[in-house]
Amino acid sequence: MIKRALISVSNKEGIIDFARELAGMGVEIISTGGTAKALKESGINVINISDVTGFPEIMDGRVKTLHPNIHGGLLAVRDNPDHMAQIEKLGIKPIDMVVVNLYPFKETVLKEGVTLEEAIENIDIGGPSMLRAAAKNYKYVVVIVDPEDYKTVLEELKTTGDVSYQTRFRLAAKVFIHTSHYDTLIADYMKKQVGYEKYPEILTLTFEKVQDLRYGENPHQSAAFYREIGNKSSNIVNAVQLHGKELSFNNINDANAAIELVKEFDGPAVVALKHANPCGVGIADNIFEAYMKAYECDPVSIFGGIVALNRKVDYRTAEKMHELFLEIIVAPDYDDDALNILKKKKNVRILKLDMSRPETSRFDMKKVNGGLLVQDMDTVNLDMDQLKVVTNRKPTEKEMEDLLFSWKVVKYVKSNAIVLAKDGQTVGIGPGQVSRIWAAENAIRQAGEKSKGSVMASDAFFPFSDVVEAAAKAGVTAIIQPGGSIRDEESIEAANKYGIAMVFTGIRHFRH
Repeated sequence: MIKRALISVSNKEGIIDFARELAGMGVEIISTGGTAKALKESGINVINISDVTGFPEIMDGRVKTLHPNIHGGLLAVRDNPDHMAQIEKLGIKPIDMVVVNLYPFKETVLKEGVTLEEAIENIDIGGPSMLRAAAKNYKYVVVIVDPEDYKTVLEELKTTGDVSYQTRFRLAAKVFIHTSHYDTLIADYMKKQVGYEKYPEILTLTFEKVQDLRYGENPHQSAAFYREIGNKSSNIVNAVQLHGKELSFNNINDANAAIELVKEFDGPAVVALKHANPCGVGIADNIFEAYMKAYECDPVSIFGGIVALNRKVDYRTAEKMHELFLEIIVAPDYDDDALNILKKKKNVRILKLDMSRPETSRFDMKKVNGGLLVQDMDTVNLDMDQLKVVTNRKPTEKEMEDLLFSWKVVKYVKSNAIVLAKDGQTVGIGPGQVSRIWAAENAIRQAGEKSKGSVMASDAFFPFSDVVEAAAKAGVTAIIQPGGSIRDEESIEAANKYGIAMVFTGIRHFRH
């Protein structure tokens, strides 16, 4: 039976109606500060917390509920005679329900220009203590942290006169999830303020659900999408969907890859992507020409794929994209007439994303069975002063432009990866092979005649000279690769033999 309830909430959504219902059932209500004031103003009888503790709220409300008369009433095990005798002797009355939600720490630290002092003042102490005490004693105390649960609790009280064990236990579990999330937010904020070690001995992470997904990578897998709290950078989490079906697991994963690659380019650029690998990338003086370059690289694979653009979509570009079946289009903006033509296909997912917001998340995480790998994001840029031409012939200015372009692309191709490019356009992409020569052969096969006069980028060094031999045969004129193999000289000699310019970056871009 619920005889006494303690209510103290920052989020007052629905609390007046809930408290009024409780009062109508004869429940005695204890409350604090602003909550007590709001309840009283609504005509609900309230006992002030200070009347229960026999002690005034002090230190601007910092201390008000941390008292034996509160925690004794929460933690007493009702069927333990010693507990009940002790609280009776001390004049402590049991508290049967706690309705508490916490100071808005997250909302505070996400505000622009928030000070450390403001953040500290929004760390709740008494609230989590009461929640944890009530949740620990869930068999005897109903604890509510989420306004969404008011309805369920009221329905059970009206139907049976009490709250079921199953509901009590579920609500208690919800409390510990909530307080863990709350504490993790505080820990993360404090860690950033003091410059705590990059990879701590204990790693705590917290994410908030964006949505449940229809299924995962395959229909037999369930899935959900979560976001990093406070992330405001240009990434898939912050994209706004303007049209089309709900995003799927694979849509989100692939769109993420396309967005990250297109952000590499300052000028107009377009990325076509399929199954997490680019199938065409183009750069040009305008977005239409960039799109056509991306499309022409692989007109087959782009079908059913994803297109990411880093400029506003105009009508001409939209008209060409409308000719295809595309899963997703993502761009910073769309002309009205462009958006209208794209919306003619009801299922295409149209996303809008500001591509200019700086990256705030600096970690890449990969879940393995039973563990988690954590590393820096691969955001390194080439230092032109550190590029090393290792062949007799230096790249021409035009070749160097294409080498740098292809190097940006190969960074986002699954390893082993080879990219052929010419005139700001990928002409052949060889992803995800266990042998580098196979990756090269696939890229060359895709490029066909376009390989003549193209340049080649490799995400890692050449262990043998076979890739250079294949490149020469295909008509490749320049190569960019990390270098670092014990057989580098063999590749350099082969490049010299065929008049190919070769540049070492000293940087590897594995992507698995």
